[in-house]
Amino acid sequence: MPIQTTTHPCNRMSASKSPTKQYRSKDFVVSAGSTLFRHSDTGDLEICIIYDATREHWFLPKGRKDKGESIEAAAVRETFEETGYECELWPQRMWTRAPDAGVNNVDVKAEEVDGLVEPIMVTIKEYDEGGGPQGLEAKFIWWYITLARGEKMKDTQGEHERHESSFVEVDKAVELLKFQADKDVVKWARKIVSM
Repeated sequence: MPIQTTTHPCNRMSASKSPTKQYRSKDFVVSAGSTLFRHSDTGDLEICIIYDATREHWFLPKGRKDKGESIEAAAVRETFEETGYECELWPQRMWTRAPDAGVNNVDVKAEEVDGLVEPIMVTIKEYDEGGGPQGLEAKFIWWYITLARGEKMKDTQGEHERHESSFVEVDKAVELLKFQADKDVVKWARKIVSM
């Protein structure tokens, strides 16, 4: 169960509007994934989605961050392992609340900035009372935009995975993906790459 941070009784009104949740390192996992794009032979934008033959559904590439690995590196590695396509973070004009390097702002208003490779979205999956795999309480998935480099490689999946990756038109991807969260990531990524 997440640790609820309490506040002084005088501040209860604001605490009830936006309670703070905290998880111990043993209770959460950090994952990363991406929307992998490429330009087709006709110049149209396509996105890579994965078909899980065991569960019979389509999803986006993602997976757990390794010990000592940056979240950005995990997104690129997991995308490659699950799709078979080498890729790189694709700089975009996008909204951010991050301050400029070295600027000590407490609160930063959202602004559009060119050339960013920041996460475009975060998915937070919470499990009731440690009901996730191995007692997991929360899973955080940081999403990035990546661009494919070259042709598909062979044998990049783990031995337990039966996945087939395909590049499709973005609207088709939204139609095929099983999970609404994945559909929302793709829609937001398309909006960003279209800016």
